[in-house]
This record gives sequence, C-alpha cells and structure tokens, in this order.
Amino acid sequence: MTTLKPTTCKEAIRSWEEANGQEASTAKEVTLSFQWPPIEKMDNALLVLVNCEKLSLSTNRIEKFAGIGALKNLKVLSLARNQIKGFAGLEALGDTLEELWISYNSIEKMKGINAMRNLRVLYMSWNLIREWSEFNKLQELGNLRDLFFVGNPLYERLEVENWRLEVARLLPTLEILDGEPIIRTEE
Repeated sequence: MTTLKPTTCKEAIRSWEEANGQEASTAKEVTLSFQWPPIEKMDNALLVLVNCEKLSLSTNRIEKFAGIGALKNLKVLSLARNQIKGFAGLEALGDTLEELWISYNSIEKMKGINAMRNLRVLYMSWNLIREWSEFNKLQELGNLRDLFFVGNPLYERLEVENWRLEVARLLPTLEILDGEPIIRTEE
C-alpha cells in the first residue's frame, strides 16, 4: 500500500491559481478546502496571500494555526473540519480577524481567544469545550455578536433554554446564538 504525501500549501495555492486563472497574491478570497491528499500543515507559503480577506482551509488535516500572521487584510478564516487543538498562532490577527469558522475540530481550551479583539462571528460547534471556565474566556471578546456552539460537551449537558439564558447573561453583546436571535427582555 502506498501512502500519499500530504498536499503542501504551496501546491494548493498553485492549483488554486491554475483553476482560477488568477495570481493568489491579488485575490481577496482564496479557498484551499478539500485538498487531496489533505493539507496537514499551514506554512509560510500562505504569506503570498497578502490581499486575502477570506481564506478557507476547511476539510483538511491541519492541527494548528501557522503562516498567517502577516495576512493583515484577513477578515474571515475558515478551518472547519480539521484537527485544530487550540488558538495559538492566531494572535497576530487579533486586530483584523472578524470571523473565525472552526467547527468540527478538537479544541478543548479557549486559551488565546482573547487576542481576537475584533472577532464578531465565532462558529465553533462540535469541538471539545467541557467547562464554563473555558467558555467564560469569550467574555473578553467585546465585539462578539454571533456564536455557534452546538455539539460541545458543555452545550450537551444543559437543556437548550437554560443554555441560552446562561449564555445571554454571560455575553451581553451577543445577538445570535446557535443560529437563533437572542431576545432579551427588560427586567
């Protein structure tokens, strides 16, 4: 049985350029999802994406963030369906990143999420967050408006109504939770 070498970011970018007839360095949106064989490592080849505002690397086998610290125009980053374990490596995007889509990964701890000062949208359903002490780190994200958290062990322990009430209390700026608007009534 032969094992295929993982696709590199450089190879994925070259394929994207061929398929789109465009230099990746000029593109505002780049999709490197569903590579076969899957990308296993983000690397400095991504630095060519200087104008990229939306980058998708979903459905690969990436374990950690890397090679994107200099992408100062990046507003939306999608890494759903990978093997991401934490937020380390994202700090350099703290001032620019507005949306982070990381559902279906292996995140247990929220350490480092507080660096994402301008994050408005966080889709992180189906991860491994178990404790309120980890969830509470989201309180440091003053711009967070839209959160998707279904499927985490913490969510699964509560009835939906109790979950929604507790999250609305903890995150007063949140407007949408798990795809549904939060209705706050004045006491």
